[in-house]
Amino acid sequence: MHYRLLMALLLLLPTLGLANKEARPRPSYFQGAPKDASGTFSNYAGKLSHGSVSMRVPFMLRRFGTYFRSGADAPQPLANAVSLLRQHSQDGLPSVTWVGHATTLVQSDGITFLTDPIWSRRPSPVPLFGPSRYVEPGIALEDLPAIDFVVISHNHYDHLDLPTLKALVEINPQMKLFVPLGNGAVLRKNGINQVIEMDWGQQATFKNVTLHCLPSQHWSKRSLTDTNKALWASWAITGPQRRIYYAGDTGYFPGFIEIGEYLGPFDLAIVPIGAYAPRAMMVASHMNPEEAYKAAVDLGASKALGVHYGTFDLSDEPLAEPAQRFLQASAKDPEPGPDPWLPKIGETRSF
Repeated sequence: MHYRLLMALLLLLPTLGLANKEARPRPSYFQGAPKDASGTFSNYAGKLSHGSVSMRVPFMLRRFGTYFRSGADAPQPLANAVSLLRQHSQDGLPSVTWVGHATTLVQSDGITFLTDPIWSRRPSPVPLFGPSRYVEPGIALEDLPAIDFVVISHNHYDHLDLPTLKALVEINPQMKLFVPLGNGAVLRKNGINQVIEMDWGQQATFKNVTLHCLPSQHWSKRSLTDTNKALWASWAITGPQRRIYYAGDTGYFPGFIEIGEYLGPFDLAIVPIGAYAPRAMMVASHMNPEEAYKAAVDLGASKALGVHYGTFDLSDEPLAEPAQRFLQASAKDPEPGPDPWLPKIGETRSF
């Protein structure tokens, strides 16, 4: 009799542990986004440095050179991506598809969602000007499965792409958009009304998963006068089968440890590994590949999917460098860590 009771308690321990984890007090990083004296959003680290003017001006001038930069080292698209995606969907296994840049298609726990979807050729307020797109999206919009919701990390044009979002809503009128605070106005102004705005630490339930709006270390801007008036965020999507983390755009910060301790371990962490050079300009708001891998370790991730590189020409590092350094960071880790995933554009993997 005592043996049966002991075995029953042992079987319950994982469930009890998870319940206790999510019932304990929230970490300090979950207490809502701070604001500065002017009322605009801020980071826990305070005001971020974007480098000196003497660094930023030449950097912006170099972006005009992207029209002539070779895309030979950009990530390669996968042949037959659509048929392979459909096969994965039929198998019913949790899966992720890298569409390109920070856009991923995730299917898990009976739901399908997109992260920061962009199908446009140039992420820019002026259609004829902006960073070059080297690789077409891995899946055409019309070939996507039905989308339940989208998560948006922040309002920069390569992450909140209005033409793409309008097209998605037209195809998926039931689709919801989960965005950080202050990002609803630009969407509603453009006829996108199924928007749910959230602060850091807030949660929302969608069917059988929970969405957690979480901190990141970044900034926001879409015009000359709206700097940091809208919030930025990372996201966790937790369900009965899988726990997924999407970092958005972010510098490395200690919050990854608290997120991992409170909501992890994660089955999949989607982390940005590009747009980190010049370092003095980017260090506060964009992780380099080594920091991205460390963040995945902090999160307790089983798989670390590297994104946000090689699709658009956004910064100074060579197109192939982020992937190489991400793999090297994993190889140099003395402890067993997350599997570094660098799929082809359009490739679907189960997790």
